[in-house]
Amino acid sequence: MSKCFAVLLLLVFNTQIQALEKVTFQLKWTHQFQFAGYYMAKEKGFYQEEGLDVVIVPADPNNPNADFRVLYGQAQFGVFHSGLLKQRLEGKPFVALAALLQSSPYCWMVKADSNIYVPRDFQGKRLSHLGHTENGELLMMLQRAGVSTENMRLYSGSDPLQDFIAGKFDAMQVYSTNEPYIVQQQGVETREICPKQFGLNVYADVLFTTETVLENRPELVKRFRRASLKGWRYAMLHLEESLAVTKAQYATHKSLEQLAFEAEKLSEFIKVAGIPIGKMSTAKWQWIAQLYHLDLNQFHEHKDDFIYSQVKHEQVSWSWVLIIAAILTVVCIPMYIHLIFSRKHHQHLR
Repeated sequence: MSKCFAVLLLLVFNTQIQALEKVTFQLKWTHQFQFAGYYMAKEKGFYQEEGLDVVIVPADPNNPNADFRVLYGQAQFGVFHSGLLKQRLEGKPFVALAALLQSSPYCWMVKADSNIYVPRDFQGKRLSHLGHTENGELLMMLQRAGVSTENMRLYSGSDPLQDFIAGKFDAMQVYSTNEPYIVQQQGVETREICPKQFGLNVYADVLFTTETVLENRPELVKRFRRASLKGWRYAMLHLEESLAVTKAQYATHKSLEQLAFEAEKLSEFIKVAGIPIGKMSTAKWQWIAQLYHLDLNQFHEHKDDFIYSQVKHEQVSWSWVLIIAAILTVVCIPMYIHLIFSRKHHQHLR
């Protein structure tokens, strides 16, 4: 009997291992510390604990559109910027699951000896280019300061970093964890002028999926989100280990020093006092909608379906232990009843 029970447990264990569900997760850029929490969720087994076999796919730097791959089912989950809300209001059925960065790392980089200190100083300056989608908050920062952006002189060369160093334009749009480090390594001192410094705290690196995935597989979404956030909490508490794993397994093209620079920079965007990692609020999403001049009536119409609520999509999750317990209950109760009646029958015959 004990051997049969052991075999049963072994079969259940093997079935559980084999039942890992394959999930494709699309990043918004190439491998770097920016995605370390997801790497740690995979390497520390957090995804596996949730029954998931996650494939983390880096973006093509020449066409880094994570939204396209998720929208058309090539990936179940992705990372995108706060422009995800605009796409939702335009009819794309995206659902925001968590905001890993509480404010945007996109900044304007100027040389240390530049006379640009605040947004109004950009008037009449030469800029790298003006983004309207992923880093639209940079443009908004200038417009709110009264800077006319319609006729600004824009750089149009093919090597912006070297041309910035050469002084061919005054300010460059950068991701604060990347370009400033490269320029710094070439001996050029710089400063950054960021939306965060002027109250424009828009979400960045938003974990998202689609309504189709959420409606058909709410438990999958719940498990993936839970393991991902666990990975981020672990990464922030174990930076040295996370850096080592990122360097060895993913961002092999970057030096450990560069990854450490990224980690130091990103920590202030991820860990904000009083805000749990990944937390989003309806109020802040509404503020983002107002900032980008989106239709507030549309926002209120879509907000409940756009902003993920775990409580709303909570379902009873049956573990393997509960399933086995249920089967044993169904099997054992009739046997127990049969045994009682058999004993009474024998006693009656006596």
